[in-house]
Amino acid sequence: MNDIRRTILWVIFGFSIVLLWDKWQVHNGNKATFFPAPATAPAPAPAVAASAAVPGAAVPAVAGGPAGAAAVPAPQAGAAPAKRERVEVSTDVLRLVFDSEGGSLVQAELLQHSDLTDKARNFVLFDESAQRVYLAQTGLIGGDFPTHKTVMAVAPGARELKDGENELSVRFESPDLGGVKLVKTWTAKRGAYDIAVRHEVVNTGTAPVSPKLYLQLVRDGNKPAGESSFYSTFTGPAVFTQEKKYQKVEFKDIADNKADFVKESDSGYVAMVQHYFASAWLLPEGAKREIFMRKVDANLYSVGMLSTLEPIAPGASKALEARLFAGPQIETMLEKLSPGLELVKDYGMLHILSKPLYWLLDQLHKLLGNWGWSIVGLVLLLKIAFYWLNAKAYASMAKMKAINPKIMEMRERLKDKPQQMQQEMMRIYREEKVNPMGGCFPIMIQIPVFIALYWVLLSSVEMRNAPWVGWVHDLSAPDPFFILPLLMTLSSLLQTALNPAPPDPMQAKMMWIMPLMFSVMFFFFPAGLVLYWLTNNILSIAQQWIINTRMGVPPQFNLPKFR
Repeated sequence: MNDIRRTILWVIFGFSIVLLWDKWQVHNGNKATFFPAPATAPAPAPAVAASAAVPGAAVPAVAGGPAGAAAVPAPQAGAAPAKRERVEVSTDVLRLVFDSEGGSLVQAELLQHSDLTDKARNFVLFDESAQRVYLAQTGLIGGDFPTHKTVMAVAPGARELKDGENELSVRFESPDLGGVKLVKTWTAKRGAYDIAVRHEVVNTGTAPVSPKLYLQLVRDGNKPAGESSFYSTFTGPAVFTQEKKYQKVEFKDIADNKADFVKESDSGYVAMVQHYFASAWLLPEGAKREIFMRKVDANLYSVGMLSTLEPIAPGASKALEARLFAGPQIETMLEKLSPGLELVKDYGMLHILSKPLYWLLDQLHKLLGNWGWSIVGLVLLLKIAFYWLNAKAYASMAKMKAINPKIMEMRERLKDKPQQMQQEMMRIYREEKVNPMGGCFPIMIQIPVFIALYWVLLSSVEMRNAPWVGWVHDLSAPDPFFILPLLMTLSSLLQTALNPAPPDPMQAKMMWIMPLMFSVMFFFFPAGLVLYWLTNNILSIAQQWIINTRMGVPPQFNLPKFR
């Protein structure tokens, strides 16, 4: 009876740890890792959302921003309208589509990354269609000034980055509105996912003006296509400031006016984050900014910044430089672009462990040239680092296995005297100098490291379309033939068979059922995660086999008895 109680307590304890960890993840913006609640499918985003997005003429204020923030006016009726058109430009890594209405970025296609659901197509991050809305917009508020609703004139120029060229610019010029003209110049560089955006504000009136420049990302609240239902990653806006560091905000919290984030700062960025990819507006460090988030439509949300320009005298002009990042979450690249930008690649609460693990994985890839073998190499290095800790655990298990026949004989002899049975068992443990928990604690110490490695592999965009061997062509997708999950299940069962059988029959059954239940999830996990777990199992079995042999306890398989 005591063994059954102990088993129940350990199961409750284990699940409590998992639930607490998941609650912490939810607190940091994630959902439950292994059993996420099914998401309610939001309504499709409207195709006309670009014109409705915020701050819009019909919106009284920038919600979530500072009190009294001015509304963006509609374009003046008397202004000479320019011809609205789409402008497509391309570099070696990006194909960008701009709308001359506001000079907004309405499509960004990543030429070196394929679509998750259709490998023949390139991945599209920004988009404006009946299915998706994801845009980058800028404009001026504080008067009847040019906004993202103002149709601008497009300057002629090259539309494709040719060999030998390092940058490509697109220039938009607004009409004179409210005594102000806005000249917006986007400059994309070779090999770069950050685009420079220069806003030149010209005072064409007779009085000084002090407009505010807004930069915002507008996105629907849908999850990206192809998201797994067996693990959950964060999708939504995020803010980084030196005051509060990285803050993720759920779309639901914005809709419920419960969003908690820093409203004013002189550092940091605003971003829209999803699995593997992100976009972010970057301002120069030291520039004052007001941060806002708001719901702009039934299923549209925005995050952005307001920056106040110094008073501009009549006939004078001032320029403000900004950058828009739109690309993959490659950690080494993000670190160079802006302080804290690498945090859009979310490792959760174990960030302090995940960063060095990613660094080591990246170094192995530079050496081996294959992400699959780099995963194998990283797990091997971790097993070497924890060798003596694991050795103590397996030595304890070997001692338990050696005295197991004596324990089983005693249990059979005293099965009708539970109290005496417990006393006798403790006596045997003392005489044989065996700690029943000796095999658990060394393994529990390593759990945070392997959870951190789990998040590294789950969040690293480098795994997308990365082949390993033979049939594994994409480490970020499930094994198409389920070979790795089957091998992982067999290795988990082999590990269980090599461990000493618990004296209590109920415990023995649980020891076999739990690996089977756990393995089911891995049939739907990315191949890279399964490869890491399989490698860990194989190395653990090898180490356990060696230690048992050295201790004179021949390895034997304890097969289950479900009777």
